Amino acid sequence: MHGFVSFNHKIASASEAFLSSISSAALYGKGIFTTIAVYDKKPFLWEKHWRRLNENAEKTGIDLSEFAEGTVKDSLLEIIEKNEISNARARVTLFDEQASEIWLFETKRKTSILITTADFRKIENDFNLTVSPFRINSTSPLAGVKSCNYLENLLALEETKKRGFGEAIRLNEKDEIVSASTANVFWIKNKEIFTPALETGCLAGTTRELLIENFAVRQVEAGLNEIIEADEIFLTSAGIGICPANFGNINKRSLSNVPKLKNILDLPGAKS
Repeated sequence: MHGFVSFNHKIASASEAFLSSISSAALYGKGIFTTIAVYDKKPFLWEKHWRRLNENAEKTGIDLSEFAEGTVKDSLLEIIEKNEISNARARVTLFDEQASEIWLFETKRKTSILITTADFRKIENDFNLTVSPFRINSTSPLAGVKSCNYLENLLALEETKKRGFGEAIRLNEKDEIVSASTANVFWIKNKEIFTPALETGCLAGTTRELLIENFAVRQVEAGLNEIIEADEIFLTSAGIGICPANFGNINKRSLSNVPKLKNILDLPGAKS
């Protein structure tokens, strides 16, 4: 992470931004976030990220009434400038500072906002995939929400790396493909592109949405055999862009069947 952050629209060093230890965010992980790619000092797909933050806030009961889109974007641009970054990633996190019905206390704020920046994740090699033993519950109230309660994702990723893989396919309780631990998943078979439907419990990723807007992508509820039999596999997120992947010892890295898919900025809707 870079040295400066924006906390409630004020620039501070990373060590000076404090969240109340008795907030719902601290006690229960009640908060939402989004990771935004920054290219040439500009937040990529900002409108999609802001819309998803609002949708997730409504689902989780987080009050965004104090946060106007323009003000949040101005704070994001300010921290990009302060940290002197051109191509990197930013994270906008909204913390619920209100009391819960379980532990009642007085609070000064309803919601706090933290904006941080960091370099893009370093991917030394294309992802070598396995299958995670940890299932995603498609009926969970947090299904499809990018919640600060992210420990399950991190534990799944850590378990994967302990076995020597870069990422893992996660299934839901119905044995349907949902996603990777920290990314959306796509696959290509017979020159058709597929990705899990939102009904599986997958996150409505912004990069995922951009690809669906620009290509004929079939959103499906499919089993693991679809990945095993695929011609090519790739993962997508703001932090990694579009990254080819292998499943086990099966090399599926070329992305040759979809023109311009290697560079997300080449997509027709990328600069709109």
